[in-house]
Amino acid sequence: MSISSFHPPQRTLMGPGPSDVNPRILEAMSRPTIGHLDPQFVQMMDEMKELLQYAFQTKNRMTMPVSAPGSAGMECCFVNLVEPGDKVVVCQNGVFGGRMKENVTRSGGIVIAVDDEWGQAVDPDKLEEALKSNPDTKIVAFVHAETSTGALSDAKKLAEIAHRYNCLTIVDTVTSLGGLPVLVDEWDIDAIYSGSQKCLSCTPGLSPVSFNAAAVEKISSRKTPVQSWFLDLNLVMGYWGEGTKRAYHHTAPINALYALHEALVILQEEGLQAAWDRHWKNHLALRAGIEAMGLKFIAKEGERLPQLNTVTIPDGIDDAVVRSKLLQDYNLEIGAGLGALAGKAWRIGLMGHASNKTNVLLCLGALDAILTELGANITGGVAVKAANAVYA
Repeated sequence: MSISSFHPPQRTLMGPGPSDVNPRILEAMSRPTIGHLDPQFVQMMDEMKELLQYAFQTKNRMTMPVSAPGSAGMECCFVNLVEPGDKVVVCQNGVFGGRMKENVTRSGGIVIAVDDEWGQAVDPDKLEEALKSNPDTKIVAFVHAETSTGALSDAKKLAEIAHRYNCLTIVDTVTSLGGLPVLVDEWDIDAIYSGSQKCLSCTPGLSPVSFNAAAVEKISSRKTPVQSWFLDLNLVMGYWGEGTKRAYHHTAPINALYALHEALVILQEEGLQAAWDRHWKNHLALRAGIEAMGLKFIAKEGERLPQLNTVTIPDGIDDAVVRSKLLQDYNLEIGAGLGALAGKAWRIGLMGHASNKTNVLLCLGALDAILTELGANITGGVAVKAANAVYA
């Protein structure tokens, strides 16, 4: 057997994640590995917490990255906050609300489902009705930015309703953090998780989380042990706590944490408002081109993510053929639909470092050319011009 080193192609990543990684972040990963209890590394951990507090807009002391992808951040929230027998209202309007339900069940909780049509925001009135019918509910969980559909829900309003009925909140911001406002303290969110590979433009593998005082109180007063040893925050905080003395819990992914630190420094340099504005401007340009071709969005305006655009596939067009041509001819990746939207929609990401004018024009031009070649019922030759008009 003779296997040589792996050298991946240079792609433009405009799917649902991972997104394009800033070269500064790749360089940060190549820096010398030091020990995860080294005083210099501990100092960087403290900076990381401060940078994450900025990204989440929170003063929560328990703010840190979980040493695993966003799905582990989700599990971290549920296994620490849900005890056997707890009623949890889960709002589902896409794939990832379904994963929340699975986490509740595996933690021994009881799911109270609030379902909305895929592509629509979570309906606050349905949530309130569910809480009225289940006054002993302990937690409300929902997805802020549903990656499977491109729908944005009103996290502030949903959290307000949850607290009116004395519930804690668990919120998924995997796709929203860094791409649109996420205001943890202002919205009074109790537990929140995200991912490194979306609008933060970092490599996959880390999940920022934050817990407020009310969530920490519930965790510390549990009557049963957290079912996951690795994700038990009572143990993890011995490592991610404050001060120079840290207790060994696990060997942290040192170079990956260098990368996230650099990603958050880049976000701090740009400024949150500027980052949010950039994502919105590029979405408007992409939208202009998509609509000029005659294509439509799944999520309606006002409930639509700027960084994750779910677009209907024209009649008679094979989803896989188009995505294959984009990859082969343009080195461009967009995402397929998930669940109920499989084969019916594309997911076009404009996240983090990938959210720029060059990518918008590349994607629109490539889609225009391929769909015209395949005989799709679109208006050809107008998409790039429409996008440029927005930039002008």
